[in-house]
Amino acid sequence: MTRRDWLRTALATPFAQTINAQARKPNIVLIVADDLGYAGVGCYGNQQIKTPNIDRLASEGMRFTDFVVSWPACTPSRSSILTGRYPQRNGLYDMIRNNEVNWKYQYTEETYAVSPEMTIGMDTREVTIGQALKQAGYTTGVIGKWDGGRAKRFLPLQRGFDFYYGFANTGIDYYTHERYGVASMFRGNERIKEQGHATDLFLREALAFLKQNRTRPFFLYLPFNAPHGASTFHKDDPQEEPKYMERYKHLPKGIAQTAAWTTHLDDAVGAIMAELKAIGQDENTLVIFSSDNGGTGAAYNGPLRGKKAQMYEGGIRVPMIARWPGRIAKGAVNNDFVSSLEYFPTFLAVTGAPAPRGVKLDGFNLLSVLEGKAKSQRTDFCWQRQGDKAARSGNWKWVDSEDGGGLFDLSTDLGEKHDLSKDKPEIYAKMKAKWEAWRKEMDASEPRGPFRDY
Repeated sequence: MTRRDWLRTALATPFAQTINAQARKPNIVLIVADDLGYAGVGCYGNQQIKTPNIDRLASEGMRFTDFVVSWPACTPSRSSILTGRYPQRNGLYDMIRNNEVNWKYQYTEETYAVSPEMTIGMDTREVTIGQALKQAGYTTGVIGKWDGGRAKRFLPLQRGFDFYYGFANTGIDYYTHERYGVASMFRGNERIKEQGHATDLFLREALAFLKQNRTRPFFLYLPFNAPHGASTFHKDDPQEEPKYMERYKHLPKGIAQTAAWTTHLDDAVGAIMAELKAIGQDENTLVIFSSDNGGTGAAYNGPLRGKKAQMYEGGIRVPMIARWPGRIAKGAVNNDFVSSLEYFPTFLAVTGAPAPRGVKLDGFNLLSVLEGKAKSQRTDFCWQRQGDKAARSGNWKWVDSEDGGGLFDLSTDLGEKHDLSKDKPEIYAKMKAKWEAWRKEMDASEPRGPFRDY
């Protein structure tokens, strides 16, 4: 063996990979589940759904109990993940969706081409986390549910990402990868036809991305569509592999389906973690697991009131787990109030990337909280979904929505059962004024489309 051959062999060993990992910038893998309820996994109290890999993430990292998202459904919530800004500031504050399918309307390619799902998306002036990290030398990828617009100008390759595989609307059939009859899977900018379950396909592409980028710093945004319901006219078609459905045959059908999707997702998380170890990047990677919003009626939201699309905690409080060996303590439980708006500034801090110039970010750098060195800076948050409104300040929560409302003290009433608005009129007024001040700030910000009138 020549000296060159010996050196090449030595550099390929796990020991050498670990040394190289210590010398390079850290990686980030952000895994986002779809419609996973607050108590949808074992480490958050679920005793029916088996999620050993997600539970292991929590045992090896930090589990947050008071983590909220910016909207109680997918499109706007994900827009905040990508931009670090309230949906009302980045302009994508409602769903990108063709509602006619709810009445069995079947789109053709021609009618779909001029529909909202095809023509609207995140304002192209918005700076994504992909753009920020790419400029800092990172290889960036999106695998799974994009939900930021399906027209070419809105797709990930035009928004700062080097790689994209997935679908760009709000949901698909797990096997046909269609959304109500319209082919919806992409590789890069091109629509494709594939065979296989969506969770398996996203895992396949994620593993390939990790292998291909093992020698350079990477950011992988991995938004699965599980355990979201299938978006198909044929609701009775199988949407999960029999081996997963068999495990939950003792449960009612809808709950069994959600459980099966969740366990399938959990297996994918386990495979991702195994691959990080195989490529020598396990200790050099911040892994975050969360959900885009609360669970549906078939999901588990635990002690929380409400569900997806509602302003109660069941719609906006979700699981969040962060793991980074050597930086985040094992088995830590954090009860601080934090949000998905913190992702963007935290990722900038982790990677050393500069903040985008002239961009108002609505979150803060969470790194010192993850490392156990500081408490959360988050004290307030506001939400709006059309006519539904909510505000949070400390443990006080104000809700005004078509599903009801009131003033709640989350420190003693996590289930939002006791309206204190008449007992605490001064706090009720203060919370309402806080929301109105936030709304004025959003209205005064530089306008963004697609929904804002300007």
